[in-house]
Amino acid sequence: MSAAAAPRYASVDALRGVTVAAMLLVNNPGDWGHVYAPLEHAAWHGCTPTDLIFPMFLFIVGVSIALALLPRVERGDSTGLLGRTVLGRAARIVGLGLVLHLCAWWAFDLPHYRVMGVLQRIGLCFAIVGMLALHTRGRTQWIALATLLLGYGALLASGGSYEPFVNLASRFDHAVLGVHVYQIDPATGRGHDPEGLLSTLGALATTLLGVRAGDWLRRGNRRAQWIAGIVLMAFGLAWATWQPFNKNLWTPSYVLWTGGIACWVLALFHVLIDGRRWPALGRAFGVNAIAAYAGSAFMLYALVAAGWLQPLYEHGFAAWMTPRFGPYVPSLAYALCFVAVWWIVVRVLDARRIYFKV
Repeated sequence: MSAAAAPRYASVDALRGVTVAAMLLVNNPGDWGHVYAPLEHAAWHGCTPTDLIFPMFLFIVGVSIALALLPRVERGDSTGLLGRTVLGRAARIVGLGLVLHLCAWWAFDLPHYRVMGVLQRIGLCFAIVGMLALHTRGRTQWIALATLLLGYGALLASGGSYEPFVNLASRFDHAVLGVHVYQIDPATGRGHDPEGLLSTLGALATTLLGVRAGDWLRRGNRRAQWIAGIVLMAFGLAWATWQPFNKNLWTPSYVLWTGGIACWVLALFHVLIDGRRWPALGRAFGVNAIAAYAGSAFMLYALVAAGWLQPLYEHGFAAWMTPRFGPYVPSLAYALCFVAVWWIVVRVLDARRIYFKV
């Protein structure tokens, strides 16, 4: 496809939107003590359906980088100007994440402020991989991907353990960030952050995979996407015999396994939506992705701060559902209603052509 065309793919918007809706679903159960197993992260090692969501989003970040930036580079646009745009947007995403955590710290009366998080990781990956896309070609990006996987895998192995709090990623994050991590073990004082600094090396690899898949997409190379999917999953399974799937550590095996699945899902969405013109379900979430994620978080924190969250769940769902259906159904029903509310919001915004860009 020519650089001049560079259309917006409805399949990518839809896949991004479905991923954001899934984020909202798994992040907002009515009762964290009663969540169906597929809607929970693996306790440590392993990969549940929920563990596919964040890598899918970072993969789509990479796809979007390829679709937005590569045609402009080929057209001869200034890489310096594009680079400033990339870094500026990345800084705003990180800044929004820091503000969200400030609100969470206040609303939940947390013992310490957390520095890293989902938006912070997205911003870092967007900045670094965006600059790589601007200044390197495909072959160099593949070399960078292999270097990240092998180098990060060797680093983790050098730590001597993959267990919580004592693995190298946790020790590094605690040494750099101190108490400003997601979790502190009260027994040992050790810290851990699932979106920490060192494990971002694995997340960068996921985003780079998205760039290469996005380049195949814009060039119409569907076959490469299908082949890459099976190859990546096979290598991921093989690598898992050495280093297990682990979202918290974003292990290389996890990168390959989830990246292979993401390649297949992207190819499927492309065939069905762009090719066969199926409805682009999820598109409204996809074109206002950051707004939906951040806005829903602000709403949650406001409900908590006002003391309304628990009464809303108890009286609106648990009180009458639990005696009839047990405790898991109202918890899921609340999460679905939460997503539905934000689906209405983004549908209204889309109908009025209001799009919030960070």
